[in-house]
Amino acid sequence: MAITRQILGRLTTLVASLLVASAGIFVALNALPGDATAAILGTNADPAAISQLRAHLGLDRPLWVRYLSWLHGLVTGNLGTSLLSGDPVASLIWPRFGVTLSLVTLGMVLSVVVAMPLGMYAAVHRRRARGFIAATLSQLGMAVPAFVAGIVLVLVFAVYLRWLPAGGYTDLQRDPLEWFRHLILPSVSLALVNGSLLARYVRAAFVEVLTEDWFRTARAIGWRLWPALWRHGVRNAATSLITVLGLQLATVFVGAVVIEQVFAMPGLGSLLLDEVGKRDLVVVQAVVMLMVALVLIVNALVDVGYLALDPRLRGRREMR
Repeated sequence: MAITRQILGRLTTLVASLLVASAGIFVALNALPGDATAAILGTNADPAAISQLRAHLGLDRPLWVRYLSWLHGLVTGNLGTSLLSGDPVASLIWPRFGVTLSLVTLGMVLSVVVAMPLGMYAAVHRRRARGFIAATLSQLGMAVPAFVAGIVLVLVFAVYLRWLPAGGYTDLQRDPLEWFRHLILPSVSLALVNGSLLARYVRAAFVEVLTEDWFRTARAIGWRLWPALWRHGVRNAATSLITVLGLQLATVFVGAVVIEQVFAMPGLGSLLLDEVGKRDLVVVQAVVMLMVALVLIVNALVDVGYLALDPRLRGRREMR
């Protein structure tokens, strides 16, 4: 029962966070200077035509009425209609959602694949030169912006070596191999910075594991160093590492917006920047809300994951 109450409490927190986020996004975007009618009719349009268009688009209604209407659409799955093209917002977002989701997922996987062994190696050899070199490499990775890494990778692997495409995107269902080839460079660019940051946390977590009494006991009864780390250390360090992964997701989405521009990928980032320039706030609101919702949902899943990884947390509320 205790774990059920904790999960319900986290779900309640998630719903409340989504409501607060939706209100903040709506108010912030509608407080921006300018008007969508100017983008549609032009800055020299007749005031009467502007008033008529504002009434047609519902922009003359009070802010709270428009927010409740937008919130009702979010709950029912109706994301609205683009102010400029007249297309349903969902039809603009979902084809691009798969591009961004592929980039973010592969980037996060590569971050973990690089960060885990690098951080563990730096922790085990922290008092030696090779451990210092591993830690320095992670510091250098954090100092390089993702877009700079992307440009360098394009120059080396696309322009000079011609091993990989310089940009664009191929749908997974059409050609899985080309889909993967087009994602290699952008996902590596995204993973360099995030993987380097994660490696620092992995190193700190495993340095703490190496000093624990239970780890010394495992070594004393015959466990070798690396098997003991993988068998016992990973599980005990996983709680703090999952926390970092959940927090990094927002950073990864921001990085994906930049990477999509560098590699000319038709994802949510490019859609967001295009619609911001056009002042199509209906599309912008939906894209930003989708990204925020994904981050909040993943963080809620991280909280639930704590309960599976650390049994001590399951009975904490009951003990209180």
